[in-house]
Amino acid sequence: QVQLVESGGGLVQTGGSLRLSCAASGSIFSINTMGWYRQFPGKLRELVATETSGGTTNSADSVKGRFTISRDNAKNTVSLEINSLKPEDTAVYYCYARSDYEMGWYDYWGQGTQVTVSS
Repeated sequence: QVQLVESGGGLVQTGGSLRLSCAASGSIFSINTMGWYRQFPGKLRELVATETSGGTTNSADSVKGRFTISRDNAKNTVSLEINSLKPEDTAVYYCYARSDYEMGWYDYWGQGTQVTVSS
């Protein structure tokens, strides 16, 4: 089992910046990929950015250039730096981790943190 705890969400004005952080605990040795997803009201959860333990990153086109993911394998944390925030970035942001096991893989999720961008 892996537990993910997020912090750093809140209310920010358009053009502002925010940093989200996530700390993993539990069976951390099994984690390969960590990252962030977001969910807009009435929509499915969607990819923001992820990073593997080897440093390979993947991010949505809509956030490239404004969102930066960083991972600290030694501390079992992943962060998301968000710049030039827009009202359309308003969503619940979820920390994500994928663990690899002998029989397959399993996805873990944090409780979510609300990011609200005022116009």
